[in-house]
Amino acid sequence: MNAAVFSIARRLRRTLQTTLQSQFSTSARRYNPRKPERRLQSIIFPVASPSTNLVPEIERWIEKGNTVHPYDLQLVIKGLRRLRRFRQALEVSEWMKTMSNLPFRPGDHAVQLDLIGVVHGMSSAEDCFNKLPQEHKTEKAYGALLNCYVRERQVDKALAHMDKMRQLGLAYTPLPYNNIMSLYAAAGEHEKVYSVLSQMKEDGVFPDNFSYRICIGSCGARSDVSGMKKLLQEMEQQPQIVMDWNTYTVVANVYLNSGFPALAVLALEKAEEKMNKSYSVAYNHLISLYARLRDKCQVQRLWELQKNNCKRPINRDYLIMLNALVKLDDIKEAEVLMKQWYSSLNILDFRVPNILFRAYQTSGQVEKAEALLDQFVKEGKKPHSNSWGIVAAGYVVLGEMDKAHAMMKNALCVYMPNMGWSPDHKLVNKILYYLGENGDLEDVETFIDLLEVARPRDSDMYYALIKARIRAGKEVDDLLKGMKDDGVKESDDIKEILASAEKREEIGRS
Repeated sequence: MNAAVFSIARRLRRTLQTTLQSQFSTSARRYNPRKPERRLQSIIFPVASPSTNLVPEIERWIEKGNTVHPYDLQLVIKGLRRLRRFRQALEVSEWMKTMSNLPFRPGDHAVQLDLIGVVHGMSSAEDCFNKLPQEHKTEKAYGALLNCYVRERQVDKALAHMDKMRQLGLAYTPLPYNNIMSLYAAAGEHEKVYSVLSQMKEDGVFPDNFSYRICIGSCGARSDVSGMKKLLQEMEQQPQIVMDWNTYTVVANVYLNSGFPALAVLALEKAEEKMNKSYSVAYNHLISLYARLRDKCQVQRLWELQKNNCKRPINRDYLIMLNALVKLDDIKEAEVLMKQWYSSLNILDFRVPNILFRAYQTSGQVEKAEALLDQFVKEGKKPHSNSWGIVAAGYVVLGEMDKAHAMMKNALCVYMPNMGWSPDHKLVNKILYYLGENGDLEDVETFIDLLEVARPRDSDMYYALIKARIRAGKEVDDLLKGMKDDGVKESDDIKEILASAEKREEIGRS
């Protein structure tokens, strides 16, 4: 009885909140006809470096006589979070909080708490939450802390915090339940996901689309196709649910992984019926899934529709379509698309041509990738390390080690730490071994000097140096001392070449 009363109270509370929000929105439209200006964003987002403090930019904007409204700053923070520039977003949030003329509401506190968790870690997020005034400890703040626990995969703390939210009556939307389901799914505990959905229903909270999608994905991870079908039927019958294209693509993916291509096609047809025909991301998903089905006609049909119905293709769209063509083994069509991308005047993103480079690598046409890279260089472009590294790997497979060395050297010349690429250990070791056996001493030393920026000296690097020195008739005592100073143990290969060199010296002396 108490549980039923509590459930009714929660629903009334939600209804009241919805009414108040509606009234507030109407009031805001009536008394503040000003459409939020986006000019502040136009000076913030072009700041290229994520390490730049944006607060001085905002203050200069104000000094020029411009007015900054809370909504403008919220848009900036939201945009920075979307771009994963979390430190800058936190700086703007902290500045906003210090301004007495700008209201800092519970939602702003929640966003700041989440950013603190990303930038400074869990202990700082917990400290921030504990110091919040009681009136700001709303469901938003509790939800933000829960999100931090989920992001850090702290299962016990997340569950304890969720229990507290339920006890306080703050878990009255699907979001916290979805967070817990996502946590279980990420931990591979898919059997627990459905129990959270059941708990949500028992608590009088209606699941949303994302709730069902997580459960459907978990059924797929367990290869439980019949369970997924039941969930989909249940979802389609819910009055509060508007079926969306995304759910049907998740269903199609499960069918594909489970070996039911015909059922996957039916799900994709439903996805296409539901999707917004001008939403490019939906086309991206459909194109990728039809490529896995090896249905080239559908891939090309959807690409043409996307180009006609959406804004001009961006790099992401070319990435998806190139991947699809490569999956379909249509290298010629991929080459045509590459030329279209290059002439589109989109920002030069080397992740796009890298797809074609990998296709060339696996098909033994590495020289084509090298020719494309040379063309980029001649036109003043600067290919990233990853691009050169792909070509180097292709030449190693072909046994063309001189070319592999040249390509990896190019990769190391433009290498920058923390940019998503590092030289493959096994690949580089093959090049090092080749250089030690065959390379000029100067080439070996230059290569290792470049490599040291990406990885500390190890036995493989010392092997190449020692071997090249011995072949050149040079002393290696300083290298042996360097090994000792660096704490590098002599490998069996190094011991062998030193023993061979010593034996040759003895023969020479005799």
